[in-house]
Amino acid sequence: MVGTDVHRFDRLVEWLERWHAGRDALAPEVRLVVQHGRSRAPRLADAAPFLAHDELQRAMTEADLVVCHGGPATITEARRHGHLPIVVPRDPTRDEHVDDHQQLFSRRLGAAGMVRLAESESDLVAALDRGVADPRAYALSADPGRPDPRVAAATAVGRIVEDLVRTSREPGRRRWWR
Repeated sequence: MVGTDVHRFDRLVEWLERWHAGRDALAPEVRLVVQHGRSRAPRLADAAPFLAHDELQRAMTEADLVVCHGGPATITEARRHGHLPIVVPRDPTRDEHVDDHQQLFSRRLGAAGMVRLAESESDLVAALDRGVADPRAYALSADPGRPDPRVAAATAVGRIVEDLVRTSREPGRRRWWR
């Protein structure tokens, strides 16, 4: 998954294509689903520019391994689905992003053991080969019952709005939106 950023991430798509082409002779049963965003469409059967939220959730549920860019939301979703994601952060020096926040964030998570950082093609190949040989190497305890943090945030915002509306209607209360 390369996310929904406007910048292309052809480097990751190309690395995945090369790895998959090399695997064909050894393990043709490896199915690679690629959400490529605005990047060049890979020459793979299961590739789509974007996946609807429910499709993305299903893909992560069914996946043995998740490879993604260094977007915090994508990493969080992968971990929520029980994956230690293999993360290739976007590089702004290659026009893959506007700044280096993905690199900094991914390196910090990699150092904490929360992702498998792959900043080179050889790192990615090694991680994928290990994951295909033993998918448990990148499995976490899935917690599908854990509440989605977006729901908690929306609930908190809803409470704030309700409090503002309620207090604005109190007698003698000056309206704040004049």
